[in-house]
Amino acid sequence: MTAEGLVQRTRPHWNSSSPVIVGEKYYIAAKLSKCKNFEIGYGYSFESMCLYAKSLGIGTVILAATLSRSAFEKAMEVSGEEVMPVVTPVGYPAPKASVREGLMRKGMKADERIPFEKLFFKDSFGGRLTKENAGRFADALEMVRWAPSATNKQPWRAVVSGDTVHFYEYKTLKDSPLGDIQKVDLGIALAHFDLTMQEDGYEGHFIEADPGLELPENVHYIISYERTK
Repeated sequence: MTAEGLVQRTRPHWNSSSPVIVGEKYYIAAKLSKCKNFEIGYGYSFESMCLYAKSLGIGTVILAATLSRSAFEKAMEVSGEEVMPVVTPVGYPAPKASVREGLMRKGMKADERIPFEKLFFKDSFGGRLTKENAGRFADALEMVRWAPSATNKQPWRAVVSGDTVHFYEYKTLKDSPLGDIQKVDLGIALAHFDLTMQEDGYEGHFIEADPGLELPENVHYIISYERTK
């Protein structure tokens, strides 16, 4: 699952690239053309890159609303057929968080997450799933739970059925000209899931296999993961 977009490294040459980032010199941004579920592939690929940067000791933070979008789109030469949902600065993080960062994180409850049992279910949305009975999927689902999301909405839901996990979007934000930003969040979460499964030694793949479950309000099927080994 990849986003067929152009990833560029760009040095900002404008006065204010983002009101919430200071001391940055370089950014990574990606653009792509719209297609079915382009947001999912975009989020998966972008987060995979950010996690790789983290493994090298390089800091990133995904920005969507809090950036000078017109300046970035000009630098990326975004055409009328393309979109650039997010960007990230890259560099070495400060040894200590600023007061502003602390207040922002506190305001959006960035360090809090919805309980495992309210995000993930067994066989149906009425079935109880806990970390203790999630089996081989426990670690990967916990990494989904801690994935970042726009305004910390945590729009992912999942139903485990045997060796398959069905993923859903709990939609609470409206679409924009950039697409469905919560699907980008889903892509980020799916990267966490897939990479954790690989790290735990399992093999599998994503497929379209809507089980046709009765869904809660505002919940929509996205994709399924089938474990093969």
